[in-house]
Amino acid sequence: MKRTFAHRAVRAAGLPALAAVCALLLVACGGHDAPVSSAASGAPGADPVARGRYLVKAADCAACHTAKDGAPFAGGAPLESPFGTFYGSNITPDKDHGIGNWSADDFYAALHDGKAPGKRLYPSMPYTSYRQLTRADSDAMYAYLKTVRPVAQKNRAHALKFPYNLRFGMVFWDMVFLKDSLPDASSGRSADWQRGRYLAGALGHCAECHTPRAFTGQLDDAKPFAGAALGRVAWPDITPAGLAARGWTGADLQTFFGVGIAPQGSAFGEMYPVVHLSTQTMTQDDLRALSVYLLGDAPPAPQPVKPVSADAAQLAAGRSVYLAVCAGCHGLNGEGKPHVAVPMNGNSTLRQRDSRNLLVAMLDGIDEQKFAGFENLQPMPGFAHTLSDDELAQLANYLRATWGGQPANVTPADVKAMRQ
Repeated sequence: MKRTFAHRAVRAAGLPALAAVCALLLVACGGHDAPVSSAASGAPGADPVARGRYLVKAADCAACHTAKDGAPFAGGAPLESPFGTFYGSNITPDKDHGIGNWSADDFYAALHDGKAPGKRLYPSMPYTSYRQLTRADSDAMYAYLKTVRPVAQKNRAHALKFPYNLRFGMVFWDMVFLKDSLPDASSGRSADWQRGRYLAGALGHCAECHTPRAFTGQLDDAKPFAGAALGRVAWPDITPAGLAARGWTGADLQTFFGVGIAPQGSAFGEMYPVVHLSTQTMTQDDLRALSVYLLGDAPPAPQPVKPVSADAAQLAAGRSVYLAVCAGCHGLNGEGKPHVAVPMNGNSTLRQRDSRNLLVAMLDGIDEQKFAGFENLQPMPGFAHTLSDDELAQLANYLRATWGGQPANVTPADVKAMRQ
C-alpha cells in the first residue's frame, strides 16, 4: 500500500484565519491536568547519546523527518492536510539546512514551545505533546541527533493555502491551545502506568492521531484517545473501553507493539511504520508500561465478538466474493495462514465501527509486512480495479457481520468515497 502521511496531517492546525477567535477564547482558558511525571521519563542507559537514540525512536521522529528512500532525518516527507501540504524538515546536524547551528536550548524550545530559531512551528510537528518531555530527555535527543550524518538537503517549503501560510497566526493559537498537560487515556497510579503515561502522552504522542479535533484544530479534551478520522484514515478508539470492545488485552497490546502481530491482527497502513520505526525498538518494560497505561491499572475484560443479524441474501453474496478473492490466503472459515495472512475472526479492523480502514485495505491492498523475529506476511493485492463498488460493499458487510460483530451497513457509496 502506498503510504501517506495523513496520520500526521490532522495535527496541522493553529491556522491564521482562527487568530481572532483564539484571541477571544484566551480569556476563557482554565486550568489543566497535572503534568506528566518527570520521575517516569528516563530511557534505558546512562550515556546521553545512547539514551537519545532510544528516545528519538520512541518519539517516532523518523516517520516525518525521513522521506521515502531519503537519507535519515534529512526531511522532505509530505504531510497532507486540508490546509495544504507540510514537509518534514531536515533535522540532521547540517549547518546550512539542518539543526547544526541550533543549541540545546533551541532544540528544547522547538519541542516544548513550538519555536524554532526565527520562526514559529506549525503543530504538524507535535510539540503540543512533546511539551510534556523533560529537559533531560530533550537534551539527550539533541545529543543523539548531533551525531547522525549531516545531509546538505534543502528544506522543502510548505505548500499551504492562504491564509494558512501566515505563520503569525500561530502566536494566538499557541496562547489558547498549547497546554502544560493533556487528558489521560485511563486511570492508574502504578509505576508502569506512570511510565506508560509519559511514553504515550509525550514521546509517542498517541493522542495526536487518536483524539478527535475541535473546529479550531486543537485536541478535543472531552474525548481523549477516543478515535478520530480524516480522509481515508480512521484512527481507532484506544481508550480502555474501546480497546476491550475489540478484544484487546494488555499482553496482546504488548505483543502488537513489540512485534506488529497479535491475535487481533497485524499493523498495516499508517500504523505499520509506527511499529516498524518506533515501538518494536522499545524495551519490554516500556512496552508493558505502554499497554498498562492504555488499558489502565484495572483493565476492563476483553469482549468476545457478538453475533449480529444481517440479511441472509446479502451475506451469501458477500461470502461468494470472499471465496473468490480472499479464502485462498485467509482460509475458508477466516482462520488465516501463518506467515501469509492474519485470521479474520475477531480481527480488530473488522471490529471498528468506522469501515474506512477496511475499505481502503481492500481497494489499495497491503504491501508485504516485515516484522520483528523474521516474521513476514505476504502482500495483499488491491481490488480497486477488479471488484465493483457493489461487490466490495458486499464483501465488507460479510466480513464485518461474520467476524467483526459489526452491522452490515456499508454501502456502494461508502466504497466509492474511499476510491482515489
